[in-house]
Amino acid sequence: MEQYEPDRLSPPQLAAMRRTLSRGRASLTRRSLLRGAGSGALAVGGLGALSSCGIPAATSNSGGVAADDHSRDEKQVNFSNWAEYMDVDEKDKNHRPTLAAFGKRTGIEVDYAEDINDNVEFFGKIQGQLRAGQDTGRDLICVTDWLAARLIRFGWVQKLDAANLPHAYANLIPQFRSPSWDPGRAHSYPWTGINTVIAYNVKATGGKEVTSISQLLDDPKLKGKVGFLSEMRDSVGMTLLDMGKDPADFKDDDFDAAIARLQKAVDSKQIRRFTGNDYTGDLEKGDLAACVGWAGDIVQLAVDNPDIRFHFPDSGYITSSDNLLIPNKARHKANAEKLIDYYYEPPVAAELAAWINYVCPVDGVKPELAKIDKDLADSPLIVPTKEMAAQSHEFRLLDSKEEKAYEGKFAQLTGA
Repeated sequence: MEQYEPDRLSPPQLAAMRRTLSRGRASLTRRSLLRGAGSGALAVGGLGALSSCGIPAATSNSGGVAADDHSRDEKQVNFSNWAEYMDVDEKDKNHRPTLAAFGKRTGIEVDYAEDINDNVEFFGKIQGQLRAGQDTGRDLICVTDWLAARLIRFGWVQKLDAANLPHAYANLIPQFRSPSWDPGRAHSYPWTGINTVIAYNVKATGGKEVTSISQLLDDPKLKGKVGFLSEMRDSVGMTLLDMGKDPADFKDDDFDAAIARLQKAVDSKQIRRFTGNDYTGDLEKGDLAACVGWAGDIVQLAVDNPDIRFHFPDSGYITSSDNLLIPNKARHKANAEKLIDYYYEPPVAAELAAWINYVCPVDGVKPELAKIDKDLADSPLIVPTKEMAAQSHEFRLLDSKEEKAYEGKFAQLTGA
């Protein structure tokens, strides 16, 4: 794979990131907070906890349950999202320009709530109502792919009406067009993409580049200073790719081989530890010389520390996403679909991407983003090249039995 992005962001790109970070975004990325708080949620204990809440086993139900749609008479949308995941006016933090423009254009008022702090916590808020067939009070939610898959599998979200989504259908980039857990995007559209990369501190590596999982696992010069993520799908997925296996299509034996390879590195003390978002501090200090990390974190670290570098491995990398869905019994489905479609108009998508700095899933956003900030438009961490996107891989959908077994084996590996 050609190296599409140098391991270090260019000075103009760093300056562009610094401009956006100075406009009020959190010092930790939303993705870090998500992973740090929720990475253990599907470990053995987490699965047991979900079962004890009375949540049914996964089913093949994909129909969803509609309610009478009041969109025509009630010009509103109730939208639940994560904190720091929407553009904000620099002078008025309560003013969100793209949402305001949507309201002005359509007459639809968006009741926007930053009430998602963690996937599992949010699931706990809504699962009782959804299980009982009740309205959650939300027309649109944004959750990470594994939870989106679970909600779809339970039949707790509605199918989308393609007629209301012309921009979304036309402009969704191929990388996110048909995930295994929602083929053809029948129930969801991505809000952002999140890339898993190799990160390293060039000072701590003695000036050496780190470009592969094999280096992390086998290079004696990195011994005791290597980190992997406590998120199974990222750490095992990246290892599978390094072994020439497809994370979207692997067998039990492949998974076990990846676990064995990681176990060998644990036993030899090559791997220092498995981490949530706290790897960022260790990487910055040099306690970790190299690790598996999330691109959004590394961008922010690199803004203030020129020793922090990143690399997309030649073997490929894991991509995940946060996704928009309409829960069962939502009162304003058509209005929510209009809002989804609005964020797939390239000028609107560009305004959002310039603020949050995550992978934008909208085709045609680059020239619009360049009008706002050319340096951000040139960053493949926001607008992946086609070649780079072709090297992205999703971790395949797991059934309930696999999920429990795989998370159990990974928990034994990590000591969780």
